[in-house]
Amino acid sequence: MITIGRLLSEDRPAWEVLFRAYIRFYERELPQAAYDRAWAEFGADTRMHALGAKLEGRLVGITHFLVHANTSSDDVCYLQDLFTAEEVRGRGVARALILAVADWARARGCPRLYWQTQEGNARARRLYDQLAVNRGFIRYDIMLDRPAPPAA
Repeated sequence: MITIGRLLSEDRPAWEVLFRAYIRFYERELPQAAYDRAWAEFGADTRMHALGAKLEGRLVGITHFLVHANTSSDDVCYLQDLFTAEEVRGRGVARALILAVADWARARGCPRLYWQTQEGNARARRLYDQLAVNRGFIRYDIMLDRPAPPAA
């Protein structure tokens, strides 16, 4: 049975393994400080939020999400990250996480939950096509140079 809930302090090691695998999946690298910052934000549970999925008491899936202002509606919920351990894929973990975020957002008055994935992520898109509508938007990014953080 899949259980969904907030991440607990003892989930940190397993969460980091899953989040690092997610980052690798998208061929990115993050410094340790980014993982530490995200974990602190999830603990505060004010700007960024996280849920975990457990099977038999083991953390096997994570999702990170946030609420943001919207110019044409009430605030909306953006599901930023979703990842499940490879050995549990196809067992309903990702679906349970998405539906839990939808319930969370609905309870807070959000009229919409949305997310994005890479076009070639066919396995995930099969699930997403069952749960949501692809409205055909294309995402563009401008990478902005950031000044180096001050030395500690």
